[in-house]
Amino acid sequence: MKESYSSLSVAIEDLKREGYTEDFNLIEEGIKSKGLKREWKAEGLDVVKFYRFEGMTNPGDNTILYAIKTADGHKGLLVDAYGADSGPISKEMIEKLRINHE
Repeated sequence: MKESYSSLSVAIEDLKREGYTEDFNLIEEGIKSKGLKREWKAEGLDVVKFYRFEGMTNPGDNTILYAIKTADGHKGLLVDAYGADSGPISKEMIEKLRINHE
């Protein structure tokens, strides 16, 4: 897994080749996959890596790409805009997605 990517689309393409093929969506208690028709709570997933992308001209283009592995072995990606209203999510999910600048 690379440390950084030039764009969101390049990152998604590369990570899919590495097996992160599920398309995860954020829900209040965790994530869901429409393709698998499954949901996982925060405690059932691990954020393996994240990548932050900032729009060059539009601050509204800011996103974070999360590479996620579920406890039962599914690997996928969650694309999340930040700085915008993303709706309610649980405290556990907020902690799971917290970016630590170490």
